Amino acid sequence: MPAHDFKADVDSMRAQYDELAELAGSLAHEIKNPLSVIHMNIDLLSEDLTEIESPIRRRSLDRVDIVRQQCERMEALLRDFLRYARLRDIDLVPGSLNDQIETVLRAYQAQADREDIDIEKYLDPDLPAILLHSDSLQAALMNLVKNALEAMEPGGQLWARTYATRTGVALDLIDNGSGVDDNTVLHMFEPFYSTKDGGSGLGLPTARKIIEAHGGRISVQSEVSRGTKFVLEFPVPKRLAT
Repeated sequence: MPAHDFKADVDSMRAQYDELAELAGSLAHEIKNPLSVIHMNIDLLSEDLTEIESPIRRRSLDRVDIVRQQCERMEALLRDFLRYARLRDIDLVPGSLNDQIETVLRAYQAQADREDIDIEKYLDPDLPAILLHSDSLQAALMNLVKNALEAMEPGGQLWARTYATRTGVALDLIDNGSGVDDNTVLHMFEPFYSTKDGGSGLGLPTARKIIEAHGGRISVQSEVSRGTKFVLEFPVPKRLAT
């Protein structure tokens, strides 16, 4: 009896996934174009209504604003989805994880100062280099830092720590914010799952996809009213480690 060809099954499933992802991306593009036209005409209609003297003008403008807000929400959702769908193979080059998190934390320092949130960094100066794609990795880190800042009240703290592991390097991002329950932890990396009003539910799934494209992995621990800890782990190729 011939052995079952599992590799062929995996290749077939991957091909089906790639085809579905391409189809979904094409569909999102097809929706995006007419949605842009709707958004543009809603703006023009709003301008026309402001020039009309009528008792129903205010009510009409309110309704136009509702349509505009929903258009903007759909456009943002499509942008996030296309970013998620396009992320497949990326070109990785040697780089410093410390530099990536430093850049991201600098970008959010002004917001942290404004909201009276303290950012503490404990970055290993001897951290080995990893293979990375700077733009996409920073996008993933920005999502995590942004979520952490939004989860904290004034006086909160965010800790960023890098360190070497037995197989590579790791980054801990720890906040003392509101935290989330076990059910949210269980589902937070699923596409379109969100606990935020108006959230696309694609931020964390995209972050995980980026990290996995780097050969890494992300895990999370959280407790309501205590805070959240994300751990990102990346491999260090032997040729870089030596």
